[in-house]
Amino acid sequence: MNPITSKLNFPMLCSRKVWLRATLAIVLVTASHHWGISQEPRQSQSATAIQGFPSLDKDDWPWWRGPSRDGWAEDSQIPARFGETENVLWKSEIPGRGHSSPIIVDGRVYLATADEGREIQSVLCYELQTGRRLWQQEISRGGFPANNHPKNTEASSTIASDGEALFVTFFHHRQVKLSCLELSGKTRWEQTVSPFDPKKYEYGYAPSPVLFQNSVIVSAEHDGPSGLVAFDRKGGRELWRTSRPANISFSSPVVAQVAGKPQLLISGSDRVAAYAPVNGAELWSVKGTTSATCGTMIWNEDLVFASGGYPVAQTIAVKADGSGEVVWQNNQKCYEQSMILVDGHVYGLTDKGVLYCWRADDGQEKWRARLSGPVSASPVVANGLIYWANEAGTMYVFRANPNKFELVAENRLGEEIFASPALSGNRMICRIATGQKPNRQEFLVCIGES
Repeated sequence: MNPITSKLNFPMLCSRKVWLRATLAIVLVTASHHWGISQEPRQSQSATAIQGFPSLDKDDWPWWRGPSRDGWAEDSQIPARFGETENVLWKSEIPGRGHSSPIIVDGRVYLATADEGREIQSVLCYELQTGRRLWQQEISRGGFPANNHPKNTEASSTIASDGEALFVTFFHHRQVKLSCLELSGKTRWEQTVSPFDPKKYEYGYAPSPVLFQNSVIVSAEHDGPSGLVAFDRKGGRELWRTSRPANISFSSPVVAQVAGKPQLLISGSDRVAAYAPVNGAELWSVKGTTSATCGTMIWNEDLVFASGGYPVAQTIAVKADGSGEVVWQNNQKCYEQSMILVDGHVYGLTDKGVLYCWRADDGQEKWRARLSGPVSASPVVANGLIYWANEAGTMYVFRANPNKFELVAENRLGEEIFASPALSGNRMICRIATGQKPNRQEFLVCIGES
């Protein structure tokens, strides 16, 4: 007999309706134990970070990887099928080049871009409803590095917003600079994060800023003075600075509520590490991944997951309680792209275009499917569907199903996708490109039911 049902005294139930409710509850609980389905609401699994920022709305996508910082869109209903014209609500030109993913705040879309010829870095603002460009604000001019990796740009960091201001990082004049703008584009304050002048690998800069309470936290890692630095959001005063190994890496830090407390997570330099976001103190560090990583870590209640990169490949799950326990690992790599976790399973689309589903608790491979790489964009999940683009402009839509691979649609958007989508309500905003130099052109595309 099922131990759950044996504890119920069915004759004492007062009505057939109550009996049916109890029976249904038993079925659901039993199924959850048998298939590993999570009964906890999504909010408790990944506490929605915008709760600490009252100027933000539930439909905002205010920073890298969205409101819960892990690619989740709670209530969005995005069409699975779209293309050059199908379910495209609008399409707007983007001046310059960049891999900065769009963010959405209060009905406006913000992103960073760079005019590589004139060496100008800027922030752009578009109207979400129509795609009309509202303004372009120049942030810096000149001082671009002599070299950069072909897959990187001079505007790869995604903007973060607290609903009242924009925070953006750029690399120029041999330093990483953090700028705070009004939502109108006017500059509030600027701060130098640190000197930044890679010598061994001249591959540019990529990490996005992360917001936590009253601070904005920035990573800058290269073969020179490296670290995590926090600034006061209101006035730009430096709050704390924590050293990191002098080794170039590109991952954005992320604040997660894991193992019962907020932890600032980052991989790279052959370590998976966590810091206290209030003061930068190291909480724990475990040997793992590889020298250089780009993806942002993901997590559940007790474990954190990271993947990389260069020069070796590894995906790893680590207990976040400071015990140093590596729960599982394999030799697959999601280097530039991040992974996503849905209902107790990790989905990773590797550089070679092979999609894996691993059980989060023990790393058991549930299935794999051959798609097409290379891949730089990170995924989003909405209404049980995962949206994941490769660099060639194909966006795969598949069901978050740990039992089998279910491809729902294979959509074409332009000829190049490096940025990750942003979602707001029933709209998805994608940054794409068409053509080759000198005729290459970037666009913002709004996907929704037309």
